[in-house]
Amino acid sequence: MDRCIVLVDAGYLLGAAASLLAGEPSRSRITVDHAALIQGLRERAESDTERPLLRIYWFDGAPDRVPQPEHRRLRVMPRVTVRLGALTRSDGRWAQKGVDAAMHAELTELARNRACSDIVLVTGDGDLLPGMMAAKEHGVAVHLWAVQAADGDYNQSEDLVAEADERRVLDRAWITRAVRAKEIGGICAPPPVPRPEIAAILSAPLPESGPPAAPEQRPAEDTEHAQAAAPAGTGPQERVPAPKGVPTPKDLAALRGPGSQPAPHPPNATLRWSSDKGWVDRPVSEPPDAASMPTLAQLTTAEQRWADREEDITTVGGDPFEVGQVFARRWMGRLGDQSHLQKLSGMYPRVPHRVDGELLRYAARFGLLAHKDDQIDEHDRYAIRAGFWREIDVRTAAEHSPAGE
Repeated sequence: MDRCIVLVDAGYLLGAAASLLAGEPSRSRITVDHAALIQGLRERAESDTERPLLRIYWFDGAPDRVPQPEHRRLRVMPRVTVRLGALTRSDGRWAQKGVDAAMHAELTELARNRACSDIVLVTGDGDLLPGMMAAKEHGVAVHLWAVQAADGDYNQSEDLVAEADERRVLDRAWITRAVRAKEIGGICAPPPVPRPEIAAILSAPLPESGPPAAPEQRPAEDTEHAQAAAPAGTGPQERVPAPKGVPTPKDLAALRGPGSQPAPHPPNATLRWSSDKGWVDRPVSEPPDAASMPTLAQLTTAEQRWADREEDITTVGGDPFEVGQVFARRWMGRLGDQSHLQKLSGMYPRVPHRVDGELLRYAARFGLLAHKDDQIDEHDRYAIRAGFWREIDVRTAAEHSPAGE
């Protein structure tokens, strides 16, 4: 068949792009416009092979093969098929498992079935050499594409390069049409100034040996520290990840008091997830107002549910803080009775159980589960709820600010 197919090793493509643009192969150092990247691959493939595109296969790794937000966006794009291998962590580094085998199987199967006349491989792994040779034996022309190497040398297997029928290099100019290096520490806009208690959630300092001040009495320098703890350029829709080492209830419970003795606490008390006040009593039952608090599902119509799903796939990145913000924005926007906001503020820092459970179930859609026990990581739960409260704070502050400010 006179068609072309593109097989993309996402680990190679994006890792090499990160090395080229950011100086290290970490994909967290770049931002990717996947729609522009797919369109660029299609146009380049059709131009180089002089054949119409049949399909782009995107091979990548994911923890437990659970699709991440970028995979969910990619797999609904036209002419794109996502194939996932496992992503495992060993010696502090992430490694793909099964991606090369999946690419080899797809390559040989497509050639054997004569599904196309030309196959474009975007990879650098020499493990695909047998598959490339098999494809050539079935009469398929194999085009090998490389990402421009940061050091000007090859970043592909020499045997793979030697065996390819055609070879092209995706240079910096082509890569930067869809990929950008993240600016570290760049200031795009001043961050919003949260209430002191919201600042306490976001900074979450470890409690001192003495009782800390109540949120409304916190010194100004503490609030400044809380604002500095959030990355510059943080807005209502931007990511503010939980800082490394954020104290969780488990961390606080393990704190030791003077004399290397465990900090005392009432036997019937538990810690609130976001409290910086030490041990506090939690009521056995929630206030009556909590039971009347509507859930997002109750406030959402069928049409809105469809629109939410499309937004989740195409727009929401899946960062825990961002997930909390998106959920809060939808919940607030659909409230008919605004008195619920006052009730919610009175329950701070706890999110009512029925709303909190729905919030965490929503977050689980974005692959935020800790895969060993199907629970969301404690730090991620912290960031999800912090994002929820930040959005509540920003929205209510905007509604109550005088006109013209």
